Amino acid sequence: MSETIGRLLAAGNVAEVFEWGSRRVLKLYRLAEAKPTVFREARNQAAVEALGLTVPAVWAVQQISGRWGIVFDRISGASFAERMREDSGAVSTYLEILARLQAYIHTHPALPFADLKVRLATNITRTRLLDDQRKETLLGRLAQMPEGDRLCHGDFHPINVLGEPSRPTVIDWPDACRGEPAADVCRSYLLLKLHAEEIADPYLGAYCRIADAVPEKILDWLPYVAAARLAEDVPSEFERLREITRS
Repeated sequence: MSETIGRLLAAGNVAEVFEWGSRRVLKLYRLAEAKPTVFREARNQAAVEALGLTVPAVWAVQQISGRWGIVFDRISGASFAERMREDSGAVSTYLEILARLQAYIHTHPALPFADLKVRLATNITRTRLLDDQRKETLLGRLAQMPEGDRLCHGDFHPINVLGEPSRPTVIDWPDACRGEPAADVCRSYLLLKLHAEEIADPYLGAYCRIADAVPEKILDWLPYVAAARLAEDVPSEFERLREITRS
């Protein structure tokens, strides 16, 4: 491709997003060894796109100066997180849209995707922040949790939803998997509880009302989702996450 990297648009722990021509962006991972992650994300994105969901189209995988990245369509408009910060009076409306969007994602079968419970178990095994006995207990209980075959985003929260409320676009699908929707919603609830606590319970309530779900069934996943989150190396969350895994 003839385009060159433009200005930096966003930066996270593992990747940066740059302009790539006038209509696309390049998500460039920081570490050179991220190649498997990049190809997995591109594959997931293409599979989700094929389901007809409103997501940025994926165009290419690129290597630039030893770093691997993915070229996507550029989505205009602020994230829902920004919109809620700017208009606190409309928070409940945005939460309703988000809950409907996540519930809609969960209506799609996801047989080609990786198994959600396997992903949780892998991360629980990998973390060094829990002792072996606690891991064994959590893994034994996780094995008894329900299976599922629905599409789960794996990291659904207001920062990952962009665009106009009438046509929201969901980004960042590297952790998309096949599983029980309750576990996916529990992950969203946990992230909100950690970083936007005032909207965590209202969001859970909105989702349960829309999807006809039971809050207790969703919160049953909390110890496993929290333990798996420990493997993601977010130091500011360690103590709260370890406390949750003891519940």
